[in-house]
Amino acid sequence: MESGSQNGSISVLVADDHEMVLEMIEMFLSQASEFEVKTARTLDEALEAIAENGPFDVVLLDLVMPGMNGVTGIHKAIEANDGKPVAIITGNPSNRHVMDIVEAGVAGIILKTTHMRTLANALRFIAAGEQYIPRELTIDRELAEKSENNPLSPKEMQVLSYLVEGMANKDIGEAMRLAEPTVKMHVRSICTKLGAKNRTQAVLRSKDLGIA
Repeated sequence: MESGSQNGSISVLVADDHEMVLEMIEMFLSQASEFEVKTARTLDEALEAIAENGPFDVVLLDLVMPGMNGVTGIHKAIEANDGKPVAIITGNPSNRHVMDIVEAGVAGIILKTTHMRTLANALRFIAAGEQYIPRELTIDRELAEKSENNPLSPKEMQVLSYLVEGMANKDIGEAMRLAEPTVKMHVRSICTKLGAKNRTQAVLRSKDLGIA
């Protein structure tokens, strides 16, 4: 296979042991003429595909498929792909996992809940040499690192970040894909944990504590 940079297309290897996820991604990307897609179901299969057809413009690996062993598999894929981008597709990683993955040198993290059009755009972005990390993961990571004694959960920190921006519960719900009652529940929990009577006090209190 010629590199996508040579023939105008983007060569992508998608490796995931979940058949439905793999088929859905392959089907969607194959409908776009700019993508050339190959698939694998384990890290070993992915490494074989890279050896036979690569390097690929983007390699997208499931974080928990057979053979990965955490960041060990990431390092193997990066080395095999001859310096071209390797990205991770995963469910809902913790802040610690996000930092470990990024430190391993990935070119991006794509959530399995990501809309297919967004996934395709993310692959284009990564193939162009940029790093793609969803906004919600970036928020969690940055805010969680601000204070080791932070009493709020990562989800509450994300809600808090929107409160700081002055967003209404309805808008926060749309941004986070949560029902408005769920957002209200998070706001109440934030106020309780920060000893605040309302959202305005919660924002002020969070700034005093250095977590917003």
